[in-house]
Amino acid sequence: MSNKVHVKTGDTVIVINGKDRGKTGKVMAVSPAEGKVIVEGVNVVTKHVKPRKMGEPGGLIKAEAALYANKVQLVCPKCGQPTRVGHAIDSKGKKVRVCKKSGCAAQFE
Repeated sequence: MSNKVHVKTGDTVIVINGKDRGKTGKVMAVSPAEGKVIVEGVNVVTKHVKPRKMGEPGGLIKAEAALYANKVQLVCPKCGQPTRVGHAIDSKGKKVRVCKKSGCAAQFE
């Protein structure tokens, strides 16, 4: 089983299906073993938190939950559209990720 994920921490992505469809955000964490990502401001859930130390407040806290990586698509920095990720070799001989939209071919950092 492959544990590859097409996004990296810090990428800007858009959710392509589910309750948060159309929302964009920055990838905060990637879990290749589970095939999940945590995106800033997307899939926000309410957690019940118990106070652990004296004086620490408990209660309800809103936090981002993980969602499957196949539900997000990378947003191209040049054309600004959701795109699939391709790979190419640059002039220095290094493998880079590129935009697959026709005519764009922008590189992702």
